Amino acid sequence: MNMIVNAAEGFMGLFDAGALTFVSWVSTIVPKVLLLLVFMNALIALIGQERINKFAKLCSGNVIMAYGVLPFLSAFMLGNPMALSMGKFLPERMKPSYYAASTYHCHTNSGMFPHINVGEIFIYLGIADGITTLGLSTTPLAIRYLLVGLVMNFFAGWITDFTTAFVMKQQKIELKNTL
Repeated sequence: MNMIVNAAEGFMGLFDAGALTFVSWVSTIVPKVLLLLVFMNALIALIGQERINKFAKLCSGNVIMAYGVLPFLSAFMLGNPMALSMGKFLPERMKPSYYAASTYHCHTNSGMFPHINVGEIFIYLGIADGITTLGLSTTPLAIRYLLVGLVMNFFAGWITDFTTAFVMKQQKIELKNTL
């Protein structure tokens, strides 16, 4: 009987832990994401939808801009997860590739710019722990992490372009190139 009671309490304990996590999110990350959404929409309203669309169109005409510059600027200025939302200004066919590139920027840039993805800094610091144990600076590691990320994140987007085109052709999907 005691075993059944312990199992039931343990089972309900999972939901208690989940509820505590949910409450902590409601009081921390949910308001932050909501305010970032409001900020981004206010910024877009101030800059003007037309100008944002023109910049996105400029970026969509060049893979380096679309999968290198735009994701980096979005990650730097908006952080994770808001950087992903800038893909809404690109043509549909480019959205998977933009997502691939910008997702990686939210990780590989965290050594130099921890504000991009605060949760990721713990992973970076875990990697950098060996360097700090030796009494060395972590800045060279952060710069290398950023530089390798800039190149590899671009390739993630560009390769996703090819796979997206392949799947679209295979599935006979045609999308307009307009914004």
